[in-house]
Amino acid sequence: MRNFLRIILYKPILWAAGKFSSKPKKERVFEALNKLYKDILDHPGKKGLIIPYDTRTGKFIIFSDQHKGKRNGADDFTQCESNYLQALQYYNEQDFYFINLGDSEELWENSIWQVKKKNKETFEAERKFIAKGKHIKIFGNHDLFWDNDPLAWWHLKDIYGEKVKVYEGVVLQPANYSPLTIFLTHGHQGDAQSDGNWFSKFFVANIWAPLQAFLRINPNTPAYDAEKKTLHNSIMYEWSSEQKNILLVTGHTHQPVFASLTHLERLYKNFQQAIHQKDAAREEEIRKREREFTAVSVDYMNMKPSYFNTGCCCFSDGDITGIEIADGCIRLIKWSEKKNREVLEEMDIRNMI
Repeated sequence: MRNFLRIILYKPILWAAGKFSSKPKKERVFEALNKLYKDILDHPGKKGLIIPYDTRTGKFIIFSDQHKGKRNGADDFTQCESNYLQALQYYNEQDFYFINLGDSEELWENSIWQVKKKNKETFEAERKFIAKGKHIKIFGNHDLFWDNDPLAWWHLKDIYGEKVKVYEGVVLQPANYSPLTIFLTHGHQGDAQSDGNWFSKFFVANIWAPLQAFLRINPNTPAYDAEKKTLHNSIMYEWSSEQKNILLVTGHTHQPVFASLTHLERLYKNFQQAIHQKDAAREEEIRKREREFTAVSVDYMNMKPSYFNTGCCCFSDGDITGIEIADGCIRLIKWSEKKNREVLEEMDIRNMI
């Protein structure tokens, strides 16, 4: 039956995907980010929280895009689970505040029941932050379920043992001398497929995505998907560069970005130094990572350090990346089986204005 329906619906689904899953539009993204940021400031607790932070003592870890599934061949989180659990144990012991920045669960391809059954250990690790009042959960486009399903509250209580509200964003507001505000959201804002009204989001999460998964039709080729991600990061950077005293942190694209540069762009920026120092390890890192990114910004030498992206917790090699704020610094970190926690990039957050 699946093959029969696939033959009949293959072309219509590709047509619909092309029509409704358009590339992110700058105007839509700007409008959505402006509105969300204003809503959080004007009505804290509704769409997002305002959390005071001290640049000298505040400690936050931001992970996104785990895409927890049902532990089958299509579950990208499987390879990363051990690193994720190791990281959460470390940050819990170090008393960090955990911001889970969306697409934590893969609810386009799996039912909530399947995800709950197969991810008890990771949910328990996350619950420890909730018990300490140091956790906030943001929804993304692949777990829109948390924002629109009428039974989402019950599933969250069943998972974590207490009521958990899921937000669209969070604002870290400085509580000391620093004027720098940090605005965090998943980053799907402005995407016509997943950032519409209640009905459109419900349709995507509960009908459109399950239909695509059942028929095994992927309308996004790797080239198109990578192009869209790079464009989305560029637009997010443009928005952040026009703001005053605001850093923007997102996920969504699975491409780590630090101070507005992808890791590859920063490696390229330091490439001449690596050659001069005969740093073979850095040259090898460039060759390894350039397969993961399709473009380097033409202006990467002169970009304002205003945009950050967590990367993801579902890399095929089992590594996970995130953004860490602690000790007056903001860092791009990686957790791997070989090195555990590794700081890839670091800047003093107090000197970024």
